[in-house]
Amino acid sequence: MIGLPKSTEFNRRIPKQKFYENLTVSPALKRIFVDQIKVVWWRNKIAPATMNLAAGKTVTEIEVFEVCLSAPQLDEAVLRQIDKEIPYHILFLLEYEGKYQAWTAYKETADSGANAFKVGTYYRTDWMEEAALPLKAEGLHTDQVYENFVRQIAGQALAGKDETLKESIERDGRRKELQKQIAELEKKVRREKQFNKQVELNGQLKRLKRELGGDMKK
Repeated sequence: MIGLPKSTEFNRRIPKQKFYENLTVSPALKRIFVDQIKVVWWRNKIAPATMNLAAGKTVTEIEVFEVCLSAPQLDEAVLRQIDKEIPYHILFLLEYEGKYQAWTAYKETADSGANAFKVGTYYRTDWMEEAALPLKAEGLHTDQVYENFVRQIAGQALAGKDETLKESIERDGRRKELQKQIAELEKKVRREKQFNKQVELNGQLKRLKRELGGDMKK
């Protein structure tokens, strides 16, 4: 898929129940797996053994999973559960009626040790034809290929900055948090009847907007 060499092809079907057999998975999440997913395919394995790549320091290999859906929406908790079960970095290709979305999360090694990961923010593309997905396996080693996949999927959210991927993710997180705070304050301003309180809230609103503008220029 996505123009990857034949040497990376794996094409193994994974039973859905493999991801929710864990006793800690809630009945609600099990139901989402059953209702929202038709089938999961492990399509490709991107690694030094399957491509002309050097080994990365943090990314040993990247798995490409095709998740065929019953409807054009999927609860993010499903992908997070799969990410927790698989001790590698994953590129998800969601398929519905011939159209695709690419999803991936910022996934880093947890402090608890080997094969443990912290799964962070998910980024995704719009629905489109597979050939139109903005995905290219670019880089000299697996760390670079993974970083480029994340940036390609995130688009402008992580673009145009001279910084590491982790720094880009953190900056984007700050931007989203500021936007959330601004939206909440704007609602408070509209509801507030007291003039003095309105002035106070507007002052806070201007400060947050200045902070947002400054953060986006960094």
